[in-house]
Order: sequence, then C-alpha cells, then structure tokens
Amino acid sequence: MPETNHEFVASYKFQTNRSKVAVVKILFLISGDRVPSSRFRVLPYVPYLRSLGHKCTVASSFPQKYDYFPWIGFRPSQLLKRLVRMWHLLKARLGRYDVIFIDREIFDDDTISMEARFRKVTSTLILDVDDAVFLRHPQKFERLARMSDLVIAGNRFLKERIEPINPNIVVVPTCIDMLNYPQKEEDATADSRTVIGWIGTTGNLQYLQVVAPALRKLATCCEFELRLIAPENTPLKSIDLTGVDVHFVRWQGATEVDELLKIDVGLMPLFPDDEWNVYKCGLKLLQYMAIGIPGVASPIGVNTEIVQHGENGFLASEPDEWAEVLLQLVRNPGLRQSIGKQARRTVEQRYSIQTHLPRLINSLQAAIRRDPTDDI
Repeated sequence: MPETNHEFVASYKFQTNRSKVAVVKILFLISGDRVPSSRFRVLPYVPYLRSLGHKCTVASSFPQKYDYFPWIGFRPSQLLKRLVRMWHLLKARLGRYDVIFIDREIFDDDTISMEARFRKVTSTLILDVDDAVFLRHPQKFERLARMSDLVIAGNRFLKERIEPINPNIVVVPTCIDMLNYPQKEEDATADSRTVIGWIGTTGNLQYLQVVAPALRKLATCCEFELRLIAPENTPLKSIDLTGVDVHFVRWQGATEVDELLKIDVGLMPLFPDDEWNVYKCGLKLLQYMAIGIPGVASPIGVNTEIVQHGENGFLASEPDEWAEVLLQLVRNPGLRQSIGKQARRTVEQRYSIQTHLPRLINSLQAAIRRDPTDDI
C-alpha cells in the first residue's frame, strides 16, 4: 500500500489512465468535524478528490449538528445553525456546484425545507446514510431519499431498507484511511498487563451494559485494564463495573489513533433488541482491526459480515461467551497477534479508503447529470 496520499493518487491515476480529469465541483454539507459520519465518510475522501483535480468545498453545521452552545441556549443555537445553512445556500447558488452531497440530513429534526432549497440549486443531489436515520424521522427521510439522485448506504442492511424508496443506491462501507492507522507494535514484555478497550460517543457508552457481567467475571481471575475513550463519562455511573480497573480517556481527534494503539483488545457490544443497531456500520470494530488488534463484537448487522469468528476477530452474544473469548485473548498474546494481523488485512482489502475511493468516484460519475462520456 502506498505510504502517502501523493503516492496513492499517482498510482490511481496510472492504473486508471486518469492523468487528465474533468474538474467537478462538489459541495459537502457535513454534520461537523467531530461527528463520526463526517469524520469517516466525507472528510477523509476530500484530500484525495482534490489531489485528483476536483473542486471540493466543505460546509459544516455550526454549531455541530448534534450540539448547541450552552451560553446562548438550545433554541438560539438551532437558529444559528439555520442562519449558517442559509449562508451555505447562498454560496451554493453562486458557486454552481455539479454535486451537493448531504451527510445524513441537514438538521436533526422533522423539517426538510432546507434540503428542498439545496435541491433546487444543483443538478445532482447525493445523500449519504450511515445509520438508521429513517427510524428517527421517517416521513422526512422518505422525502429526502426520493428527491436525491443517488443514495450512498454504509452497508447492505441500509441499502435493503432504502432501495424501495430510491433504487438509485450504492453501498460504500464506512472506511478507514490506512495511511493514518499504523500497525500496533507487538508487546516486547510478555507479562505486561492486557488493555481491553472501547471507543465511541458518550451516548453509546450505554452498550457496555452488555459486556459488563463478563468484565466483572474476568476481573476475578485476570488482571487487565479497561480503557474507555469517549467525550464524556457520565453514562458510566449507571453501569456496574465493580472490581474492574477502569481508565477513562477523554476523546480528542488529534490523539484518537495514539490512544487506540494503547489497546490490545477492542470491544463492540450492542443491544440485541434495538432495531437501530441492525443498521450500524461497525466503525469502532474497523478502527480496532485497522491497527491490528482483535475486536470482539455482538453478532448484529454488519458485524457478522466484517468478522469471521476465530479468524479476524470474535463474535459473542451471552455473558459467558464474552467472558470465554476475552479470557482467551487476555491470556494468549500470540492469539491476539495472529488474529490482529488478519484483522488489519481485512480492513486493507475490504474497508479502506484506498480500496473504495474508485467506487465512490464511479458513483459520483454515474449520478452527475451530464454527458456520460465525460470522465470524472
């Protein structure tokens, strides 16, 4: 795999005979640079697209889509978001973009008037979906999906749900930019304490309830650290981790990969009776695998496609299954290393930005309403 963005782009142009490309202007309407959907499904692609000659403008929600400024209050923050998006709409009108690309939806509410305005100022509207947003705002989502020229879905479960609404849909999985995720170095100290880790948003800390009984059981016979990486740790107060050595690390984008590299085993538990979880894209699982460590995940949705149990990771449902797998991994560094190497290989081959950039470009090309002989 090329070691730099420049090397990858040069190789891509050579392999596809794209030394000369038609410039395409794309306006990305993102949720925010701290929001996972933007951070992994939009922002990593932008440097590559620009290197290939395309004109990319990124317009972020302000405040970020799911945030508000406490010092002015919730309602004024929502008004500010709308004012900022009106400014972006003016830029879209003046900029004459070939494509407007919406990350999930513009506002996290039932309104669709802003999306409709952007629809009127572009020939090609693309909607990217990485979660079950249709469960939150079903009527809005159906209208938004129908008005889009293309829907990009993060997995086949999303595709199967959305396809009856809009058959112009393609799967581009949530991917990892492997140039930013180095292989974790093997531990030189055989008797060093194993670190079991979890990374995610504050709200998703609740999923640790699934694995908490196994962690408590494991703590009675093994020494390990549970490292949790999230913006805030308030939800931990309602999770029983008695006897477990918990180390909380506040998430920061600049240190995210460095903190991941301190983990030996990654966790992705999910509630089995929550429909939302069926449509998740397995991001944290892919992050663990990208640095070459084994992940242990609930067998729900795309997790069952990412993980080949016992080969590149493990699946666990019941507390005893979680405890058994984690015990093996804590006691066997060799197993962690062999599984981790295969896990990283899986991401390189099936879930990397480098693998899916051509698919994204081809999808944009197919969606743009222009001469099909032109080349993006």
